[in-house]
Amino acid sequence: MRKFIASVLLSVLLAAAIACTGLSLSTPARAGFLDDILTGPKTLIERAIEARSSSDILTDNEIVIKINAIMVDLGTIQASTEIYEQRLLVTGLFDDEELYEEFRDRVEQVEDVRELFWHVRYMSEEDQEANEAEMLDWTDAVELDARVGFSLIETAGIADVNLRVAVDAFANVFVLGRARSDEELQKAIEVSSETEDVGVVINYIEMRP
Repeated sequence: MRKFIASVLLSVLLAAAIACTGLSLSTPARAGFLDDILTGPKTLIERAIEARSSSDILTDNEIVIKINAIMVDLGTIQASTEIYEQRLLVTGLFDDEELYEEFRDRVEQVEDVRELFWHVRYMSEEDQEANEAEMLDWTDAVELDARVGFSLIETAGIADVNLRVAVDAFANVFVLGRARSDEELQKAIEVSSETEDVGVVINYIEMRP
């Protein structure tokens, strides 16, 4: 959802930028120009540093497609995924224990997953109602996810294209991906933690130059 919101925002700003710059839609330089406008202190290098092979990205996409197919088969959309380099993060909240167990069993059988970070919970409908005041609804969770993502985008020194963010119903924020240095890793966690309304930040970032 965060990616959809960002895409809509980019489309709106893109139309305005075309009028201001006179650059044609096919001009490669315009993409970098707009990135620099949208991300403030961010440089084009920081935005484009996701040095992954197309086959690696394809494998990630294939894994996500398989998870989505499982959810379709089970008739549920109570979970969501983020993935980077076959390290799969699954979050969600189920009120049907049998459905929860079947979903978990089938996800664990998906091939090519290098690491699985399982943060899907089972909580009965009664318990969810009893804890409603402490939980985020879907809209609030999407909004918080977007705010953490934009905080990473806006911060110089963080290659946010290498990071994935997820938020659960309890305002826990999960950050998954790759940092090029320990400084970048710590900065990403700090920025995420300082975003308003964030609870606990769970770090699944690998540090690799």
